[in-house]
Amino acid sequence: MNQADVSKLMSQLRIAVKPHRNLRNPDGPEGRLLKLRKTVTALVKHERIELYYNRADEARGYAELLISNAIRYGDRHKATMELADYWLLEKQLVHKLFKVLVPRLENCNYSYTRLYKAPRDYPGMYYRKSVLELRGNPYPTLVTDFTNNRNLIHNVLLDEARKDYRRERLAELANKIAAESAENEKKAEAVSEPKITEQVVNSESKAELNGVEQVEKV
Repeated sequence: MNQADVSKLMSQLRIAVKPHRNLRNPDGPEGRLLKLRKTVTALVKHERIELYYNRADEARGYAELLISNAIRYGDRHKATMELADYWLLEKQLVHKLFKVLVPRLENCNYSYTRLYKAPRDYPGMYYRKSVLELRGNPYPTLVTDFTNNRNLIHNVLLDEARKDYRRERLAELANKIAAESAENEKKAEAVSEPKITEQVVNSESKAELNGVEQVEKV
């Protein structure tokens, strides 16, 4: 059994469930849990949500736990189904959890969610805002792609490797053209030499014939 198969035998929660936060709610602990359940439901439904940082940070752990258990046990495990039924207020999302999210994230070697800090409203009271999203969502990325920056070390090395490859190819092409031209010159010289010898022989034979004719006349 390889390393990947061994890792699937253990439940590895990438984002730990944080200790109980003192988040005030007018409905008490039940209202606080209801708000967290709404957050997890919205995350599974929309796959990207914007909310305050404290609630996003806590709801992220429960979303990671839900997806991790769904990947490990599947939809035939009673405790996992009860967990999905509790956290997902819209029951049609249970099907999405097992049929869409589990196949997408089952081979993921890092967290199933991303948490970004969002700019706060100004002017106004300072509340930390954030964006919580699932990996592989269909929306445009929120992080700037720096892979096309030509000053990065790997891009510099790739550019130099391309230049060396082009130099080698051009040198090979130049050598090939020089060899072909030299061979063509040799062939041309080989063809021209018999013609020169034939002309010399013809001129000598004509001179002999002229000498014979002059002797006969005498």
